[in-house]
Amino acid sequence: MKPINVGLLGIGTVGGGTFTVLKRNAEEISRRAGRPIRITAVADKNLELARKVTGGEARLTDDAFEVVGDPEVDIVIELIGGYGVARELVLKAIENGKHVVTANKALLAVHGNEIFAAAQARGVMVAFEAAVAGGIPIIKALREGLTANRIEWLAGIINGTTNFILSEMRDKGLPFAEVLKEAQALGYAEADPTFDIEGVDAAHKATIMSAIAFGIPMQFDKAYVEGITKLDPVDIAYAEQLGYRIKLLGIARRREQGVELRVHPTLIPAKRLIANVEGAMNAVLVQGDAVGATLYYGKGAGAEPTASAVIADLVDVTRLHTSDPEHRVPHLAFQPDQVRDVPVLPIEDVVTSYYLRMRVDDKPGVLADITRILADSGISIEALLQREAAEGESQTDIIMLTHRTVERNANAAIGRIEALPVVRGQVTRLRMEALQ
Repeated sequence: MKPINVGLLGIGTVGGGTFTVLKRNAEEISRRAGRPIRITAVADKNLELARKVTGGEARLTDDAFEVVGDPEVDIVIELIGGYGVARELVLKAIENGKHVVTANKALLAVHGNEIFAAAQARGVMVAFEAAVAGGIPIIKALREGLTANRIEWLAGIINGTTNFILSEMRDKGLPFAEVLKEAQALGYAEADPTFDIEGVDAAHKATIMSAIAFGIPMQFDKAYVEGITKLDPVDIAYAEQLGYRIKLLGIARRREQGVELRVHPTLIPAKRLIANVEGAMNAVLVQGDAVGATLYYGKGAGAEPTASAVIADLVDVTRLHTSDPEHRVPHLAFQPDQVRDVPVLPIEDVVTSYYLRMRVDDKPGVLADITRILADSGISIEALLQREAAEGESQTDIIMLTHRTVERNANAAIGRIEALPVVRGQVTRLRMEALQ
């Protein structure tokens, strides 16, 4: 059968891995796809690198638009990244009637609605398994495997850099800045790690998963995003004493009033499987009404794990290459005319539990004042830890875990607590999720 010809845009880490795995497992992949899949054109600014990786087995160019305009190319793999030229290339490929496979979570989270509409109108597919959690087939699971379910919520450790940093901070008791340098030295963090450590990368991925889980448009601009840069090792230690681990979670939850979409450091009970995901690994926990909780775990980045997802998409597109566009799996799982513009709730309307740490004067009545404020705001306490002041010190820490409440109430209570003359500095507040 006639091979499927693929144009590869970008032959860096993931592009190189894709070329290598596709070549190494060519026979197995062909048996699954029903025809050979071959990369016939590669675009990269670094032609020397492209030549080294491909060994002369593909036509090389430094002009990506040449590849998306090539009439012999059936599928375009976009691995350039970013929002700018990648958007132009993907839209041009779609306009030219080519299917697209991409690992670009930023592009889809910000411009996905436009891209999917263009693909729908042109009758081509945009596949993006590699955009979320590397080699873990979470998109396939949400879009197809859990079709029978009403997805209630999902929560994911979906950034390996931050998970590595938090694991090291917990194991070694080191401050954030020191562990970040270690992560950069080991290659887990970029020279400019802002997207990772500030939670933006995780928010891109959570946005994509929320759209598929709930049948809503991409709404990255509505997501609440908080990174790990201000996390203090003392809070990681206190959380451990109370039976919790702190992870940067991407959370999407269906509520009657709308959808919660948020990324932030989160206390999780240590007995939960997802709380024990360490190092640079990823995991996503999905709660469906029929199946209950399902957990997806694996490598969230790297050349061959991500290539695994890219090639899985290539095989899917190859199988459906000539199928009726009306009978393909919809991009966002729901039929395009059934995607609903449900509002994403502001963080003030989120309902969750809280970890509160206060530095206070060590004197009688302080705890009573604080608990009275929480009670006035309708916030009940689940657990309390009060450190005895060290010898010669006049201040100590009070740590409280609350039951679930609306964030607006928590904000009001924290403001009143910080105004107490016996409270020193700001209250440290971290959100908690039981994930039951």
